[in-house]
Amino acid sequence: MTHLPPKRTGGCIKRLGRRTMSTIYKDSLIEITDQEVVCHHYYFPFGGDKHVPLSQIEAVQVWRTSFLGGSWRLWGTGDFRTWYAQDNKRSSRDRTFIACLRHYFLRVGFTVEDSKPVMNVFRERGLLNDRQPT
Repeated sequence: MTHLPPKRTGGCIKRLGRRTMSTIYKDSLIEITDQEVVCHHYYFPFGGDKHVPLSQIEAVQVWRTSFLGGSWRLWGTGDFRTWYAQDNKRSSRDRTFIACLRHYFLRVGFTVEDSKPVMNVFRERGLLNDRQPT
């Protein structure tokens, strides 16, 4: 069986082999489907996308964006554990998201244009770590 790369059809549906993924949330920084989170502009220096299956996410922490919390970190890492996708407007965002992956030391950090619906998506799937400061 040949696996086809993801393709856009109608802006909301992707096909991967025989599976169909529906887009739940999308902005210029991330896309969340029913099967994965895609962080745009993740890999340095060319800005390739990072695909993280929802099944690999153990929890998502949500922090208020602050100077000490890396609001001026436009891309990369500050602690060599959490790696952030590029966002040149990170300092103006209200929340920072950190996806903790199952059985993996590294974490995926990202921001979004509208944090409330993204928090609801992760909460509905039991992934939002409500014990973290928001």
